[in-house]
Amino acid sequence: MEFRNPILPAAGPIVRDGKSLLEIANKGAGGLVSKTVSVEAAEVPRPNMAKMGDSLINAELWSEIPLEKWVEEEYPKAKEAGLPLVASVGYSAEEIEEIAPQVEEAGVDALELSTHYMGHDPTPVTDAVEAAKGVTDLPVFVKLSPQVLDISDFAKKAEDAGADGIVAINTIGPVISIDINKEMPILGSESGYGWLSGPAIKPLAVRCVADIARSVDIPVIGVGGIKDEQDVVEFLMAGASAVQICTAAITRGTKIFGLIADDLRKFMNARGYNTIEDLTGVALKNLPDEPLRTTAKQPEISTSRCTGCGLCVKHCPFDAVTIVGGTARIDPTNCTGCGLCVSVCPPEALRF
Repeated sequence: MEFRNPILPAAGPIVRDGKSLLEIANKGAGGLVSKTVSVEAAEVPRPNMAKMGDSLINAELWSEIPLEKWVEEEYPKAKEAGLPLVASVGYSAEEIEEIAPQVEEAGVDALELSTHYMGHDPTPVTDAVEAAKGVTDLPVFVKLSPQVLDISDFAKKAEDAGADGIVAINTIGPVISIDINKEMPILGSESGYGWLSGPAIKPLAVRCVADIARSVDIPVIGVGGIKDEQDVVEFLMAGASAVQICTAAITRGTKIFGLIADDLRKFMNARGYNTIEDLTGVALKNLPDEPLRTTAKQPEISTSRCTGCGLCVKHCPFDAVTIVGGTARIDPTNCTGCGLCVSVCPPEALRF
């Protein structure tokens, strides 16, 4: 499949039907991924979503629309966009074996298997892949949860079972949030449990993508907390060939697909990257087997860049930074070289 750009939606409420898929295509997504379908339509608890900073917790399930309606109406409508359409299907091997041929008949271009499996035995995942490959000729991606013993092993086993690509990661949980005024959970699910998505899980997602990319020879699609083109670049450099976005499209609107695609293009032009392949996996060679160093080294200060904003002073836990004459100064006797000041400096005046 050839995508218009590497920015795709992730299975979830933003791709709930054919109409919403068309809207996301019109807003600039490079391809389409539909909400997960299963044998029976879901009965979703309410309320089922809550914002937590820039992240979300949700008790959403699979699609409330029956499979028959997806096959007869929603997939064909989404295909009107002229973009590759990946149908998310779940969950057990037996269910996928029943669903996959019907979805293929509707004209989708690939399957994404949503297994939601979080144990230590990869057999349910490999069984799902083998079930899909046994009843369809479509490319099969499998979406993995990070809550397994070794996600790279799961990815490799999925590849051995015939998977054509890996999608990582799924949401994290279960989690719970309490309304302290009402003394009860904010979600209406059983026990108030939900699942965490958004920027809070991005570092975990990037690590999983890097681990997977070093373990398999099939494409990896990165998911988890992407909100701008820099996040996309981070996933690509960690080994992803494309990314998926859901939470940011909920909190900021579906226009984000085209905006991020445009900003990614500008970033690549400015840095001399001609293709997505030029970016994919370039950071993997720089993941050290040993610590870079264990001795303190204070950051260098570019006085021409420093604006004297004081964020470095505010964040330093060792009282090693001061502002003198409008410029940052570091006390080498207090500085431990932790790097926190470097990470919070807006003009990048601090660097190792």
